[in-house]
Amino acid sequence: MLPKTIDITTNIGQSLQHFLNETTYSQLAILVDENTAAHCLPIVKSFLPENILTIQIQSGEENKHLGTCQQIWQAMTDAAFDRKALLINLGGGVIGDMGGFCAATYKRGIRFLNLPTTLLSQVDASVGGKLGIDFGPYKNHIGIFKEPETVIVYPEFIHSLPQEELRSGYAEIIKHCLIQDADYWKVITQRQLQGQDWPAHIDHSVRVKYKVVTEDPTEKGLRKILNFGHTIGHAVESHFLNHENGRLLHGEAIAIGMIAESWLSITKGEIQESELKEIQDYLLSIYGKVDLSQENLEEIALHCLQDKKNDTGKIKASLLHQVGDCAFDIEITLAEVKAALQYYQSL
Repeated sequence: MLPKTIDITTNIGQSLQHFLNETTYSQLAILVDENTAAHCLPIVKSFLPENILTIQIQSGEENKHLGTCQQIWQAMTDAAFDRKALLINLGGGVIGDMGGFCAATYKRGIRFLNLPTTLLSQVDASVGGKLGIDFGPYKNHIGIFKEPETVIVYPEFIHSLPQEELRSGYAEIIKHCLIQDADYWKVITQRQLQGQDWPAHIDHSVRVKYKVVTEDPTEKGLRKILNFGHTIGHAVESHFLNHENGRLLHGEAIAIGMIAESWLSITKGEIQESELKEIQDYLLSIYGKVDLSQENLEEIALHCLQDKKNDTGKIKASLLHQVGDCAFDIEITLAEVKAALQYYQSL
C-alpha cells in the first residue's frame, strides 16, 4: 500500500526523468490547474515527452467534486487512454486527491505520480494514499485508498505560493509535532511563519507521516492520530465552504480544530493547562482569531456527525495525551463539540 519511493529532491528534472525512464507506460497525461500551469509546469515541461496530454482544471476546493472528475475522465477517454496509461498530478491537495481518485477509478485503475506543489500537499496530502472528492459540504466524503507510484517533492515549488497558502500548509507541520514529536515542537515555536526552515520541516513531516501510515495504511488504528484537529477542523471547513463571507483554507480551519480539540483533551483529563495555553497562544499568533458567530456553532457541530472516524453513530476524535503524544478513538458528544467551539469563540 505504500509508495515505492518518496523523493525529496533539489533536482526535479533528474528525479522526474529517472522515474519516467524506469517506467513503462502507453500514454502520459499531466493534470494541472491555472496556477500550476503558469508557475510549475514551465519548470518541468522540458523534462516531459512532447506528446504528453495536458489536462487543466479550475483550482480551488470548491471544484473538488464529481463534475470536475467527469472533465478529467472525459479528457483521458477522448485521448483513448488505456489501462497502461500514467497520470502525473502537478498541484496541491485538490489536484493530488482528485487526480489520484480519477486515475484509480479510470478503467478500474491506472497508475499515477504526484508532484506536490504546495506546502500542504508536500507535508501531508501526497503521502499516505488517501484519495477522494468532496460531496456537498463534506470534505473527502467519496474516496478510496490507493498509493501513487511515487511522490517527488521539490521544495522550491513553494516559493511561488502566496503567504496564506504557506500558512495553511504550516498547520499540518504543527500537527505532526503535536502528535509525534515534542522536541520538534520546541524547534518550530521559536519562530513565527517568517524565517522557518521549510526544507527541514518538509522532510520531518514526511518522515512522521510515512512512519505512521506504514504501520497502519488503511486507518484501522494508529493512523487516526493524523486526524488530530480534523474532527472539529473539518466541520469548520465544511461550514465555510458555502459561507457568504468566503471559505477558510484547510490549515486555517485545522488551526481552529487543534485549539478546540486541545481544550477537549483537558476535559478528558489528558494535557495540562500550561500545554493548552502554549498551543493556543502559538496558533493564534500565526492564524489569528476567526469569528464563528454563536448562531453557527450548532450547525458546525452537526457536521461532526459525518466525520469518517465515527463508529455506530458515535463521534470519535483523536486527542492529545501531552504534546508529542496522541490517542485515538476518544468518544466525544455533540455537546462537547459545541462547548469546545464556544471555548475557541471565547478567546
